[in-house]
This record gives sequence, C-alpha cells and structure tokens, in this order.
Amino acid sequence: MLKFAIVLVGGVGLAAVLTAAAQPPDGAAIFARDCATCHDGATGSRAPAPEVLRQRSPEAILTALTAGGMRPQGGRLSGAERRAVAEYLSGKALGGDITGAKVGRCDVSATPGALPDPAASPGWNGWSPSIANTRFQPASAAGLTADQVPKLTLQWAFGFPDATSAWSQPTVAAGRLFIGGQNGTVYSLDAKTGCIQWTFTAKSGVRTALAFGPREGSGGFAVYFGDTGANVYALDAATGHELWSRRMDDHPLARITGSPTLFRGRLYVPVSSIEETAASQPGYACCTFRGSINSLDATTGAIVWRRFLVPEARPAGKNAAGVMLWGPAGVGVWAAPTIDARRGIVYAATGNTYSMPAQDTSDAVVALDLDTGTIKWIKQLTAQDVFGCRAGGPNCGDKAGPDFDLGTPAMLVTLPSGRDLIIVGQKSGMAYALDPDKEGATIWQYRAGEGSIWGGIQWGAAIDTERAYFPVSDIRNPKPGGLHAVSLTTGERAWYVPPLPLACGGGAGCSAALISAPTLIPGVLFSGSNDGALRAHSTQDGSILWQFDTNREFRTLNEIRAGGGAMQGPGPTVAGGMLYLNSGYGDHLGRPGNVLLAFGVQH
Repeated sequence: MLKFAIVLVGGVGLAAVLTAAAQPPDGAAIFARDCATCHDGATGSRAPAPEVLRQRSPEAILTALTAGGMRPQGGRLSGAERRAVAEYLSGKALGGDITGAKVGRCDVSATPGALPDPAASPGWNGWSPSIANTRFQPASAAGLTADQVPKLTLQWAFGFPDATSAWSQPTVAAGRLFIGGQNGTVYSLDAKTGCIQWTFTAKSGVRTALAFGPREGSGGFAVYFGDTGANVYALDAATGHELWSRRMDDHPLARITGSPTLFRGRLYVPVSSIEETAASQPGYACCTFRGSINSLDATTGAIVWRRFLVPEARPAGKNAAGVMLWGPAGVGVWAAPTIDARRGIVYAATGNTYSMPAQDTSDAVVALDLDTGTIKWIKQLTAQDVFGCRAGGPNCGDKAGPDFDLGTPAMLVTLPSGRDLIIVGQKSGMAYALDPDKEGATIWQYRAGEGSIWGGIQWGAAIDTERAYFPVSDIRNPKPGGLHAVSLTTGERAWYVPPLPLACGGGAGCSAALISAPTLIPGVLFSGSNDGALRAHSTQDGSILWQFDTNREFRTLNEIRAGGGAMQGPGPTVAGGMLYLNSGYGDHLGRPGNVLLAFGVQH
C-alpha cells in the first residue's frame, strides 16, 4: 500500500506520505476497491451480498480472508487492511469468543471419559449411513416410523455464531453428534440433549460431514473431516484432541467440500476448488487447479495414493489483456466418494473442466481401484464442458460450457433381483442408472429438471430398493423446484410433486428450489427446501405427512441468537428416533440462518 502511494505521488514530500501511511485503513474504501465487484448482491453472483456478510462476526470474515475461500484476495491486503474490512462489514470490533460454546456445556462430572460402544446405539456416519451413499436409513437405526413422523416436535435448538449456519451435515455415533461450522469450529454435542462436550478450531471453515471410526490399536475412536483450506483432520472422538492433520493440495483455491469416506482403515478424500470464481477476475492466470481423489492411512494421515483427474496445466498463450492462460484444469470432486467393496472400487462423481483442453474425466463417474487408485473406467455424462469463468470474462473461451458438474455422489444399490446399479444425478437436470459390471453403461436416463449452473439436481438424491428420488433446484430458472420418484428397474416416473406454496412468502432468496440432499427412512422421504420448510413425503405417492417451517428465531441451548432460512447442501440426519437439521444458507440465492434443530417424538 505504501509503495503504491509513493509511485502515485512522485515528488510529494516524505512527511506527507508517512502521515497518510499512519492513518488507519478505511475498510469501506478497501471493500469498494477490491471486493464490491463480486460482492455486489447482483442476481447470479455466487458471492454473498454485503447484507449477508454484515450478519457475520469480524472473526469469521477475517478467517475467510486469511485461511478460507477468500485467502487469495486477502493475501493481497496487509494485516491492517484485512482487519479494517472485517470490522467495516460486521460493524463490530474484533475480539470475543467465536465458538458459541461459553454456555450450554455438558456436566463433565456426569460424562464418562471414554465413548460408549457405537454399535450399542444407532448412528449416521458421514454423508450417508452407509458407504453406498444412498441416504437411506433402515428402520432399526432410524428409530422412527412413518406413523410417528406426524408427531415429531422440536426438542432443542443449537445456535452457530456469526449468524451463519453450518454447511456440515450432522454425524451421529456413540451418543454424540459431530458437526462443523463455517468459521472453523467443530462441535461434539450430546445427541439427546444438545449440550456441548468439546469444540475444536480448524484452520478454515468446515463444510464436510465428519466420518467416525475406530482408532487402530488404541481402543478409542476418531472423527475425520476436511476444511475449505484443503486440510484434512483426525480428532480423538472422545476429547476433540487433534491426532493429525494434512494439507491435501497446495493450490491456493483448493478446498474440501465432499465428505471423506472411511473404509477399512483408509480415508478417501475428494478435493475441489473455487478457481472458477477467481477466473472471472481480470489479471487472473486461468487455470491450474487439478481435482483429485486421495487415499490416506486413517491412523497416521500418510498418503497411500493420490489420483489427479486432469494432467498438470501448461502455458497456453495469453488473453487479450496479456495475462498468461493455462490448461487443462478443473475436474474437482465435490461429493463424497462411494465404496463398492465387492468390486474393490471407489466411485468419484466429478465436476467440469476449467480450461482447455476438455477432459474425459469431467462431468463423469470415475471408477478407481481401492488399493492403488488406478482408474478402471470412466463414464462421462457431458462432454466438452469447459466452464472456467462467467461469460464475457477475460479468461473465457469462445463458448463457455454448460457447467454441468455432478454435485451428487454416485449411489450404489442392489435391487431385489440381485442386480447392482449406480444412480447419479447431474446439474443438467438428468438422472442416470449405470451398470457397474459394464464400465458404467447407461441402463436408463430420466430428465427431472431443466438444468443450469446451479442445478438441475444439485447436491443430492436418495434411493431405496424400489425407487430413486430426485429433488430439483433450477433456482435460476422461471419455475424452480419439483420432486420426482423414479422406478429403479424401468427408469419411469412413479410420482411427481410440483413446486409447493412458499413457506417464506416470497421476496429475495425465497423460492421452491430443492437444492439440499433428501433423506429416506422406510416409507418417508424428508426434503428441505430453499423456502425454509422441511417436508416429509410418503414414498408411496409423494403426499405430505408432516412439515416444519424454520423461518423464525429459536431459543438455543447455547444462548446464541439463531434463526432458520434457506436449506441448501446437506440434508437431514435421522438416527435413534431423532431428526437433526441445519437451516440457513445465505449464498446462491438463498437466505441466511444459523440454527441446528433436533426433533423427536414425545412418548
């Protein structure tokens, strides 16, 4: 900043320069200069608008600028400038506890030191109750029947600090609930009462679900997760003590959004990035990120194998502004890996290519050997999808691709006949059944939505042994929403629920888009909506059995002021007769909120 001033003023006296430099940075001016182009609140912008950012704490904003998704931009500012921006946007001075854990702690004297046997109580481990990622919870673990669902009532609420909800889906194991927050705080709560057992502070925000499993040789248990700084962690599940952590990718825009999958002592970790956003900025050399799947030793964190899904980028000429272009790049993995134990395969659902040349691994289901990471086969669903920036930007090609990532995991299901299928949904609005024994050959395909860069089918679907259930986002289209049930054997529609009346009443960020992942128990499909409502549908005909409107403030156990909002990303967790749900998502045309809700049936 001082160098810049000297260049501009030239012959101005040194005293004048030093006087200017001694003045505190102007946070409003810095935001207008460096941030407002993206954070302008315009329709279609992926960056949170200033009114959303103003609901966060200065600590959370500072974390985003130093270790989170905005660290490339924050790295161009001095420490004083970053602090000025954080305090300007929040309207608050830095300081204070940002974990939200001063109140609501469990009674330590009544809490045993070691965790109970997780097999003795129902659980939900990571993104899905099983490594097949079907999001189906069997009756024995759900502890909740279709007849009981209309009797669900709110048992407790937990508030996340910074007025921003967790994008991490709750994991339930050994009587605990594990969840991560956007400011990097990870919580262990009592699953029944919601009191806080421990907290841990990660280097960046946590969007993944936590995987839970035994610690080899110790007799204890660990939880595993990734953050938006592309770090992966293992913590002692009883105490929150860090066992190990590892940076999975040195690219400044890399992150981990897909939940890690734990299987037989190995942790399978997907890596994605937000380089597409940076590519829209003048002066950015697009693009160099490479998506990957990684296998780690769960005990030590050592990398067993790493498989990049795109070759290393090379210089590819300069754009009109004289900035070097690079390629190929992209093919991030946004969703949890799926394990096929019988075939010895891990399935990765991939995103688009960022820069030319286009890759056959993009917008695809990629099957990799569990032990070596060798690619066994690739089933590409959309070819030539090169989408590295907004149309018209300095780094765009002649024609931008449609941005039809696969944001949903590949789901593996065995039909009553014994035949296995891979089911996957895409932002194109298409859903597919693939044959795992014929290198992903298409068995059937079904159009659920129109498709767009924000879905289509965005973050999840669910399947039982008879049907697949596809919620539709289409949030940027004139008619968002709609819920489809499709026969697994034929690919034909079983029933359809059109967009429902809005719980939020209308206005900005209020729509019927179904962006978050649904959850199944026998006879019931739970689906959270961008309008702030959680609805329970009968799997027989789609009729509504129960619904709850989260668009209000809640009294929380930890005395954090908290309210509900749009639901995007993670879906409900059901285990042991309880249903857990995050509400509030302020990005991507949603509405912010910051509450975790726990429902049960009073006996």
